[in-house]
Amino acid sequence: MDAPVPPTLLAAAAGRFRLLGDPVRLHLLNVLMERGEMAVQDLAAATGQSHQNTSKHLRKLADGGLVGSRREGVLSLYRVTDASVPGLCLLVCGALRERA
Repeated sequence: MDAPVPPTLLAAAAGRFRLLGDPVRLHLLNVLMERGEMAVQDLAAATGQSHQNTSKHLRKLADGGLVGSRREGVLSLYRVTDASVPGLCLLVCGALRERA
């Protein structure tokens, strides 16, 4: 049987799990998956975070390739760009529900 994660991808996989290992980032991703593209201030309000903290976490998610952004006037609008994120979240949360 082949290894589930090829050795050449271990570091990248660990980086992805680190990105997803923060509750604030998961909350941001959850809101984006639910509502679609949103401005930073709207995401901050929806998650109860400060604008600064929201921006910091969105930058990390963008650097990791999970979200993308575009400018519209003075607004930065974010959206989930990695197609694996919704499925991964459903898989993990489904397993957690089964254990509860």
